[in-house]
Amino acid sequence: MTRRPFLPIACIALFSPATHAQQEVTALQPVVVTAQGKAQDSQMVPITLDVIGAERLDDSVAVDLSDLDPLVPGLDVRAHQPTEPMLSIRGIGTLDYGIGTDPAVGVYIDGIYQTRAGGALLALNDVERVEVLKGPQGALLGRNTAAGALAIVTREPGDTVEAKARVRMGNQGRRYGDALLNLPLSPSQALRLSVLDNRSDGWIRDARSGRHYGKDGEWGSRASWRWNISPATRVLASWTHDRLDEPASAGISLVPLSDDPREAAPFPASPSSYRDPRHAPLHDDTGDGHSARRYDSATLDVRHRFGSATLSARGAWTGYTLSHTEDADGTDHVVTHLDTGVEGRGHSAYGELRLSGATPRLDWTLGTSLWRENAAQTSLARANTDTVDTLARNRGLPTGPPDGSVYGYFDAMLRQAGMPWRLLGEPIGEQIDNHLRTRAAAIFADATWHLTGRIDLVAGLRYTRDNKLFSWYTPARSAPGLDRSLDEMEQAGVLALAAQLAHTTSQALRAALSRNLLYADAVGRNVLRRNRWSDTSPRLALHWQLAPSAMAYASVAKGYKAGGYNAVQVNSIFAPEHVWNLEAGLKTRQPTWGFLFNMAAFTYRYDDRQALTLIPTTSGAGVPQYRVSNTDQQAKGLELETRWRPLGELQVGLIATWTDVTYRHAITAGGLDLAGQPSGEPTLAYALDAGYRWHDVADGDLSFTAIHGYRGANRCNDDSRLQGNCAPGTPFAVGGARRRTDLRLDWSSAGDHWGVGLYATNLFNQRYVESIGNVTTAVLGTPWAYVTSPRSWGVELRASL
Repeated sequence: MTRRPFLPIACIALFSPATHAQQEVTALQPVVVTAQGKAQDSQMVPITLDVIGAERLDDSVAVDLSDLDPLVPGLDVRAHQPTEPMLSIRGIGTLDYGIGTDPAVGVYIDGIYQTRAGGALLALNDVERVEVLKGPQGALLGRNTAAGALAIVTREPGDTVEAKARVRMGNQGRRYGDALLNLPLSPSQALRLSVLDNRSDGWIRDARSGRHYGKDGEWGSRASWRWNISPATRVLASWTHDRLDEPASAGISLVPLSDDPREAAPFPASPSSYRDPRHAPLHDDTGDGHSARRYDSATLDVRHRFGSATLSARGAWTGYTLSHTEDADGTDHVVTHLDTGVEGRGHSAYGELRLSGATPRLDWTLGTSLWRENAAQTSLARANTDTVDTLARNRGLPTGPPDGSVYGYFDAMLRQAGMPWRLLGEPIGEQIDNHLRTRAAAIFADATWHLTGRIDLVAGLRYTRDNKLFSWYTPARSAPGLDRSLDEMEQAGVLALAAQLAHTTSQALRAALSRNLLYADAVGRNVLRRNRWSDTSPRLALHWQLAPSAMAYASVAKGYKAGGYNAVQVNSIFAPEHVWNLEAGLKTRQPTWGFLFNMAAFTYRYDDRQALTLIPTTSGAGVPQYRVSNTDQQAKGLELETRWRPLGELQVGLIATWTDVTYRHAITAGGLDLAGQPSGEPTLAYALDAGYRWHDVADGDLSFTAIHGYRGANRCNDDSRLQGNCAPGTPFAVGGARRRTDLRLDWSSAGDHWGVGLYATNLFNQRYVESIGNVTTAVLGTPWAYVTSPRSWGVELRASL
């Protein structure tokens, strides 16, 4: 591939000039965050912290957290399916989206923890800022922050009338719009309403059906009400609603397919013969492949100040439903047909009491919280009798019939005898049902002692107790058409005759043709597990003010995540995760020089990382399955952030991370020993940005912004090929280094009442193969791959009062 000229610029930054350009130019001024539960200058917080501000979020093309990847090196958001996001920070994450496991990166909206599928990937609707906290944050922030946290802070109702609207139109049928209205209801009350609608026609079509994939289809709304009952008491209530309905992500086949839908792919598949999925056609036969989600949340936050202390009571209820179905074989051939999917629903309730105060020598916080969650999930698999025959032939199972088939052998006999029954072409469905009930409670404390005028000691502690009840139920496979034929054949005595020819009994033959292949454990039985885990997570940090504009810090913190279960492995269990993180950093800001520089060095020890790994084989004709895997890891790394304003209206910046993550102890479910090998996390990632602003252009301001994002190649290990994260021997790179460059040119009128912008995302149309879906490679010979989306561009129009 021809290398493009390097540009010190990068992705997704649609800055509106009058507001955002000025905000970027003056970005060396203090940025207020609440990472430690109180308003602070980000440069005074002893945590590695990246902040995506209000103007950048409002005026960028980022719609949800998955679009923040290029802006925040060290943060990885895998969102092939938006109902099943997986997040990691500094190489710590959870490679499972089922209800049995919790994420290692907590997502909080206005301090409320979001469930895995319900709210982890909501549209960024009327958001003030996103704080990306790196390293364990459990001592003060809360649940499931062993790796770090994403704290989303929405805008509160204000005291002035505000109205804004924005639309974007672009290639791929892009149609985006958002609007907000802020209304003061009285001197003490205000209401804020916002809506967002994001649509597109997609960037790829199915080669035969013409159906569009890569589409967007999301609608969100938010209403919040504030009432200042008195100067000391404030009530804030909000309601959030989000709907998502999109086609499933496109898995593109890596092997050439014939035009005959009854011809299986060559087996075994040879990586050297794989075709490049970036230039290959899509063949999807799900028919109803989709990702759909409905999310609703209500929150209430009451705060009362008395003297030097503040008491806050916060509560939330959240409910969601989701449905997801995708093609799991990458073909539209009947002989390799396999779909997988998930359907789920759940609701949660959260309550917290927090008392905090400050004296000249001590800032302190005490609190307690309760969390309740009830969730249900059904994992689905759909195939047909032709697929079972392909599995049997490819795996050389001793089935008895001379051609190695199962249903096809007897189907041919029925045809030759002129009998009316057919066994091929019959759909087969399997599923496993799960239910989860979680009850968690915590007490926490945090204090900052001002030891001297320049040195602070920060100490925090959280005790958590988790109780989980989890169940598995596997019904018998569903094949109504096939069972009807078998019933009629048995009544006519034909099944007994077929059994004789196969040298078995009719009962054994009927059982063989009716058994579960994928979810084959404990069929017809309800299996329950009840577990309790508890943890004490401390944090200690020393903060030294070297000068008015510079500080150094050192910290040690423990992260914790409760144990869990593999939703599709009956009676499985994950041990709780524990992370010890040691970190030291320097933060300095020199407004006079127009220069900001932050750096941090860290090392961590990660015990019992929860993951699902694909194992090569299972018994019978089933496909490979994901099994529980607990591993121990260790890492060391560096974080760097610098911003420089060499000229009055020119600003450049760099955020970079270098991380070395290796296994200390790791025996995969397939028996591989990975000790001493890299975990797969890239070593280097960075984002470079630049922006310039011109005044008095057509009675307004003109700005230009650009960002260039880089993420290094996956570091392969002995298990990477099976998992599909690396693929040596293929004609194209899998999990290779990725680059992306985005540009924005924007004009805004005086007062920012009108504006227009032009943008290009992925300017050089760089396409990458992210991973290979190897679930069916070993048994159907149909590997497929996810690829990144192509260039997009558009125009934006804005208006405000």
